[in-house]
Amino acid sequence: MNIIGLNKNNHNSTTIKWKNNIPYISYKALENIPWLTHGFSTRMGGISTDYLSSMNLGSGRGDSVENVIKNHELIAGAIGFDAHNIVAAKQTHTTNVKIASKSDRGKGVYFERDYDNIDGLITNEKNIVLATYFADCVPLFIVDTKNKAIGLSHSGWRGTVAKMGKVTIEKMINLYGTNPKDVIACIGPSICQSCYEISKDVADEFIKAFPNNIDRILIEKSNDKYLLDLWMCNKLIFKDAGVLDENIHMPDICTCCNESVMFSHRASKGKRGNLAAFLELK
Repeated sequence: MNIIGLNKNNHNSTTIKWKNNIPYISYKALENIPWLTHGFSTRMGGISTDYLSSMNLGSGRGDSVENVIKNHELIAGAIGFDAHNIVAAKQTHTTNVKIASKSDRGKGVYFERDYDNIDGLITNEKNIVLATYFADCVPLFIVDTKNKAIGLSHSGWRGTVAKMGKVTIEKMINLYGTNPKDVIACIGPSICQSCYEISKDVADEFIKAFPNNIDRILIEKSNDKYLLDLWMCNKLIFKDAGVLDENIHMPDICTCCNESVMFSHRASKGKRGNLAAFLELK
């Protein structure tokens, strides 16, 4: 039996699955949807070395192109999709959401992306694997269970202040007729409040964005420092977008608390690879 030394909290929302000696994280709420493939990588099971060891999925982190492609193929084989069907975001902390189509498949892995500043992807086409990349920021898995449409977004603190989850759902409403009450939303592995210290200027942005929930998202420390709960922020955003409380699934894995298993920008002081989230309609 394969075992990972992973500290998980009491949300108990995920399971660790293994295939070909490669682990990945799966959300229980999405596992029984027969037309869906999803997963979130760890840093284990790849071929990269040193601080990128070993499942680095990020280009531009100092790794070779060959390693990054091979790691995509390895994690694809474990989760159960074709790496050639990946459409990769080009993240710059925006709230821009791209409609992914079959003509985009392979972009960001096998081909250069002909788009930029894309932090969210949506589609209602089968066999398109949405991919977003992380090392503490918040992954947002969004599944319209009625119309069979999906969204996958990257939400760091800037995206969270700008309510990326709501922006993504609103685009799905406009394009696919999504009813938020039919949406299952999973907030992916990312940095927890205990690990996420921010400065007063960032805290002030959240006080403005969440004026009725300050006590739920911020803990004030000394010297104008605060601890920020990005998980609760994104839950509040999904609720504001109309997603039912019982359909919002919180993370149970902090990337920063688990640096030996997950890449964490904060824990590594920036010397790290990238994790990835994947979501596909079968």
